[in-house]
Amino acid sequence: MKQFFLKLFTWWNSQTFGTQLWTWRFGELVGQDSQGNRYYRTRGGKIDPTLGFERRWVVYNGYTEASRIPPEWHGWIHHIVDIPPTKENYKPREWQKPHVPNMTGTPAAYRPPGSTLVSGHRPKATGDYQPWTPGK
Repeated sequence: MKQFFLKLFTWWNSQTFGTQLWTWRFGELVGQDSQGNRYYRTRGGKIDPTLGFERRWVVYNGYTEASRIPPEWHGWIHHIVDIPPTKENYKPREWQKPHVPNMTGTPAAYRPPGSTLVSGHRPKATGDYQPWTPGK
């Protein structure tokens, strides 16, 4: 019963009931990435008359976060390339890094030096700041 209500009311945990129904009725599985995210398009690559191009969507494996789409799928899901990585011999570039989750809003978020959230208090001014005055 809990899973039913989660699918009905939450969008941040995998897919909603509406997305599941749409995917079952109109979707065609294109592929799956290393994180278990599944990528779909309109069955047969049919062009949506309201959009003017085929619909493409992802069903996340777990928590829904757009930064979890890996580089090889990013181009396809955003209509930059037409061929999904499952139909081509995709090789990641040496400069591509593995996925790191977005930590914004968590205790592990980046805190720059001087932030009041780093140590709980603001560091003393060092005297290297000159305030701007109009007309100078």
